[in-house]
Amino acid sequence: MNKVEPIRNQEKIEEIKAYLKNWNEKYYMMWLLGSNIGLRVSDIMKIKVDDIAEKDHLLFRDEKTNKEHRLPVNRHLRREIADYIEKEQLKPEDYIVPSQKGIGQPLSRSQAYYVLNVAATACGVTDPVGTHTMRKTFGYWHYRQHKDVALLQQIFGHSSPSITLRYIGINDDIIEKSLEDFYI
Repeated sequence: MNKVEPIRNQEKIEEIKAYLKNWNEKYYMMWLLGSNIGLRVSDIMKIKVDDIAEKDHLLFRDEKTNKEHRLPVNRHLRREIADYIEKEQLKPEDYIVPSQKGIGQPLSRSQAYYVLNVAATACGVTDPVGTHTMRKTFGYWHYRQHKDVALLQQIFGHSSPSITLRYIGINDDIIEKSLEDFYI
């Protein structure tokens, strides 16, 4: 599997959001959940309308670690979710990101990967992109805003700060910046 990167350019993030929203609202919703809460795509695909509609927190069991999580859903995301549910006329038992192939089925991981790659290519993103790009983008920008690796480590469930920094690509940025003007 290729290493994917976070999207470090805010303009590219906005372009991807617009592209996905124009393509299909469910893809836009997938991006919002991945990049604003930091969910893995496997966890996004399990969310049903009733799990998240009109709720301040998302309660879920992590697909990878099998641990229970309670993550806040901020007011901006709640508004986007409510608008999406209303526009798409989703029922409480519907998946928030449904598949087009089977009624009552979530979008597949392979379709999510395809969608993200098409959007990234269309928007001129040159770094490798995959389903973890949403989660890494969340982590990268959360760290840039709060500078709290311990908090981010807890959100991600990582065992050490160094793993978290490596995961979101901050180590690469720090190394590059430190060597940029270094000359003996």
